[in-house]
Amino acid sequence: MVSISFYFQVHQPCRLRNYQIFDIGQNNHYFDDQKNREVMQKVAKKCYLPMNALLLDLIREHQGAFKVSFSISGTAIDQFKEYAPEVLESFKALAKTGCVEFLQETYYHSLSYLYSKEEFKAQL
Repeated sequence: MVSISFYFQVHQPCRLRNYQIFDIGQNNHYFDDQKNREVMQKVAKKCYLPMNALLLDLIREHQGAFKVSFSISGTAIDQFKEYAPEVLESFKALAKTGCVEFLQETYYHSLSYLYSKEEFKAQL
């Protein structure tokens, strides 16, 4: 029996808000929560949910000969929890098939290893 395994990196960055010079010392909230919500909900609807449904169908159709690996950044998981929990549920459904493996990923999908091996280990 021949098996095929696909590997996908899943990442959603945290978008920064327009931070003014007058915000320094007054407001330490750097992220654009509204934009993060909008982008996540759009990408969930157009990408993550349809793709995960397709992968689930293929896994079932090929009875285990079709394998998938994912590395999901911490920022993606946080945004799934906050703005699109149905995406996390779709990943759980994939995991239940036994044909999906989740790989470690740095929290911020960063190159922290180049900066600090300790930071890299902490993010993993």
